[in-house]
Amino acid sequence: MGRAFEFRKARKMKRWSSMAKTFTRIGKDIVIAVKEGGPDPSSNSRLRAIIQNAKAANMPKANVESAIKRASSKDQDNYIEVVLEGYGMHGVAVLVECTTDNNKRTVANVRSYFSKTGGSLGTNGMLDFIFERKCIFKVVNKEGLDIEELELELIDFGVDDVFLDDETGLINIYGEFTSYGDIQKYLEENDFEIDNSGFERIPLDTKTLTEEEGADIDKLLEKLEEDDDVQNVYHNMVLA
Repeated sequence: MGRAFEFRKARKMKRWSSMAKTFTRIGKDIVIAVKEGGPDPSSNSRLRAIIQNAKAANMPKANVESAIKRASSKDQDNYIEVVLEGYGMHGVAVLVECTTDNNKRTVANVRSYFSKTGGSLGTNGMLDFIFERKCIFKVVNKEGLDIEELELELIDFGVDDVFLDDETGLINIYGEFTSYGDIQKYLEENDFEIDNSGFERIPLDTKTLTEEEGADIDKLLEKLEEDDDVQNVYHNMVLA
């Protein structure tokens, strides 16, 4: 459909933190999923998807089970999901997804990171015209599978693009944000092994910077990624 290149490029823009931070992020996702739909993955599709992601991230099974048990406890703090948006130096758009038990603390911290690195935190929705939210599934390839036929089959389920990732050997499936449940159901009913799934913010417009200018943005991104409340960071920077 002509958009695979954009998605591959966007995938490289998304930054990932250490394994410990990844486990913390997944742990918070588990809490939210259990609070919303209960601790049984067979009846909680969101929890089922997070458990798949935990497996793909090599998170020990014992850690996952412990997180589910804690999430089921009345003593477990509730988390809320917060999206913060702003601009870093050189006009680079930065979108920050957070999961927090203290919204005031999180907003204050993120605002300070922007300010200290020459940027500014803005208002919710200000970057809607730059980032498009998509769902993504990465599934194990089947022997003899025709990728083009799979794409045609999935178009009716809200899928935009399907391609084989040469680096991982996994099939990447991108679809509309609201189509996540329908796509997940199709893949599960047709015996596809889902390696991991989730959501990404795809930049519709990019900002080209030099290496030196990019280093300025990296200072902001590093501060954001070190914060325990920050789940994901997206930006529209590309280097010349």
